[in-house]
Amino acid sequence: MFPGNPKQFQDLQKKMQKMQADIVKQQEELEAKIWSASSGGGMVTVEMNGKYDIQSIKINPEVVDPDDVEMLEDLILAAIKDAFKKVSKEVEDDMSRLTGGIKIPGLF
Repeated sequence: MFPGNPKQFQDLQKKMQKMQADIVKQQEELEAKIWSASSGGGMVTVEMNGKYDIQSIKINPEVVDPDDVEMLEDLILAAIKDAFKKVSKEVEDDMSRLTGGIKIPGLF
């Protein structure tokens, strides 16, 4: 049983339901958003959505050197890592704002 006034419990329930609806809405918006990250001064660009799905990779032909494939691989990896960091930071910031800083397991 909830200690105190039943009205307080109802108010708390309404707040929790609103927070849940706000979180679902924010998740949907973040999943649809696209972040762009690049490496090598823009030689490799990666676009990633809020589900961490890579949407595209653009490679400037100037960076394609058959004698140095390792450099291209490093540039692609760096761009992907940067995109992942950008998405993670915004998702974490938005969810923290919505939940008042409370960490909710399984939420993004």
